Order: sequence, then C-alpha cells, then structure tokens
Amino acid sequence: MNTTPPGAADEYPLHLREHPAPVEPTRPVRAIGSAAAQAMRLADEFFYLAHDDQTGRPRLFESATAHGLAAALLGELYGEGRVTFEGRHVRVVNASPPKDWLQHLVLDRLVAEPRHTATRTWLAFLGTTAYEQVATRMWQLGLLRLEQVGRLWRQRTVYVPTDMNTAAWSWARLSFQLRNYQALNAFDLTLAGLAAHTQLDPILLDGTPLATRAFLRQQIEHAPLPVRDLLADLGAVVGGAVLSHRTS
Repeated sequence: MNTTPPGAADEYPLHLREHPAPVEPTRPVRAIGSAAAQAMRLADEFFYLAHDDQTGRPRLFESATAHGLAAALLGELYGEGRVTFEGRHVRVVNASPPKDWLQHLVLDRLVAEPRHTATRTWLAFLGTTAYEQVATRMWQLGLLRLEQVGRLWRQRTVYVPTDMNTAAWSWARLSFQLRNYQALNAFDLTLAGLAAHTQLDPILLDGTPLATRAFLRQQIEHAPLPVRDLLADLGAVVGGAVLSHRTS
C-alpha cells in the first residue's frame, strides 16, 4: 500500500515513509459504559453522524465521508496540540507521538513529509484510507460490528453500531443545542463544522427555521482561526467532489 503522497522525496527514513496496515486483534476490546462516560474522538463521532444509527448505511456519498473523516483526524491532532492550520497549510507543532495508534500514524506521515504542507493535499491523501482506519479503531473499541448485507453474489460488508443510543448521541446532542440556540463547546463546534462542510447540515437541522441555520453559521464563524482554515479547505474539497459526482 502506498502511504506517501505523490512526489514525496526518497530521502526520508524508510520507517517514516512506510506504515504497514494496523493489525486487527483477534477479538475486539468492547467499550464499557455509555457515550457520555467515554472519551469519544472527533473522527468517531463524525463517523456516527455520517451513518444511520441503526443500519450503518451512509448518509453521504463516499467521497464526502472520506474527506470528512480525514479532516476529523487532522482535527484530532489539532485538539491534541500536535498540529495547527495556517492559511491553506497544516504545520506540525509537536511531533511527540499521541497515545492513540491512528493519531500516531497520521502524525508520523505529516512529520515524514515536511515539504507537503497543503491541507487539501493531506485531506485527499488521508481520505483514501480514513474510512477503514476509523472504522477499525471503532471496531476495536466495540463501537461497531461487521455485518454482511446484500444478496449472496453481491454481498458487501458494512459497519453497524453496536449500540443505537451511543450512535445517536452525537446527532441528538448537536441537534438539541442548535435548535435551542445554545453555544457549542470547542469539540462540538468542530464537529458541527465538519457536518456543515460535508453537507450533512440539512439532515441535522431538518425542519428548523432559517434562524437555526444562521445560528450554526454564526457559531462556525466564531471558531478559532485554525479550525476555520481547516473547515474552509474541507468545504472546497467536498464541493469539488460534489460537482464531479453530479456531472459524472
């Protein structure tokens, strides 16, 4: 599997340029407790938002989900103080490895490719693997289970939430706060921004007045500048993918 963006120099150490796919454990480690008791990660919660909480069916087309998850992984590193976003570029500010294996993997790739700093480049690159990697992390925590759907000759694997209440919590929490015009904390503000910039907001705010949508936009406009920069690049990438999807 190629894990280096196109054009990357060959002089970087081999162990930083090549990362084997994470090995899934024989049995998943089951999550314990409710969503409120667990420290949910940004990409995990966006995964829940982007899929039906009962069936696991996607609410977005594939490219929007992939880029949203890639942005969420970068957002996790920003929240951990490992990276920041300046204009249209991502910059590593702390290369110490995070405890989470997937955050560690993404950070290693950023460190290994210092000449490639364009946020859109990294959204496109990370988007090629983000879906399976985030799903694997959630499966390891017992948040998802694998299920075969479709006819025998056209079966495919989907990731289904193991607990509908946990899967619906992100959606219910954001929807309630926005419909009641409550200010979002930093985590939920980023999550709502990811939803808005992947075009999930019409579903999230279904049936609400225009004032609620304006409130969401206002909240995002007051997010920290690095978060706004990340979301702006995500919106541009998803917008281009939507146009391509509709004209193809």
